[in-house]
Amino acid sequence: MSLAPSITIKGSASIDGTALFAPVSLTLDAGRWTCLLGGSGVGKSTILRLVCGLPTGAEFHGTITTSDGGALPSRVAYMAQDDLLLPWATIRENVQLGARLRAEPTDHLDLDEILARVGLSDHATKHPAELSGGQRQRAALARTLVEDKPVVLLDEPFSALDAQTRALMQELAVEVLQDKTVLIVTHDPSEAARLGHQIAIMTPNKLMTCPPPATSVPRPVEALETLKCQAALMRLLRGQGA
Repeated sequence: MSLAPSITIKGSASIDGTALFAPVSLTLDAGRWTCLLGGSGVGKSTILRLVCGLPTGAEFHGTITTSDGGALPSRVAYMAQDDLLLPWATIRENVQLGARLRAEPTDHLDLDEILARVGLSDHATKHPAELSGGQRQRAALARTLVEDKPVVLLDEPFSALDAQTRALMQELAVEVLQDKTVLIVTHDPSEAARLGHQIAIMTPNKLMTCPPPATSVPRPVEALETLKCQAALMRLLRGQGA
């Protein structure tokens, strides 16, 4: 697998001539986690889909470049807000979907380990309709993690989980995605404060940054530095400055 590149997104987007977001310049550092926050409808998910090369419904005026000059789509694992599980397939089949579509062999040891780590070993032969929303989201996360791509895009990947499970899945994701270039969209300041090597806040008019704590991720939820960063992010989101 190729090394994770840095990615630079520069430009603006509009829908039917109406601006979706103003010109932004955002660089995703290679092998690091970038957290992107902002209100609903400001274009955060559009940014993810643009990096993936997926349709967005918006017109993008700008460029997306990589530090190594390589194309992105084949090197990206993408987890959307919806779990997008195939209803007729088992959870095990859904998790290994990418490899099956590419007609590649599946490493069953890795697959079984990931299913165990997300707490779905006992549900591997079930179908999505038999699982709770949180279990389905964990299945979608497992499918993303087993892809082993150098660039990983996550759209609210832990939103359906209870607090304890969310913390465990955050820690698992950081462990598995070590040295990957990760962009995570979240509405949760505490999540960004815990996971971000870089934290950006997107508004319709500009992109702001907030310095993360100078500690390794995932940071303890209760650490003073994490709580201070969370508070600063909340102030920025409410338009009160850091």
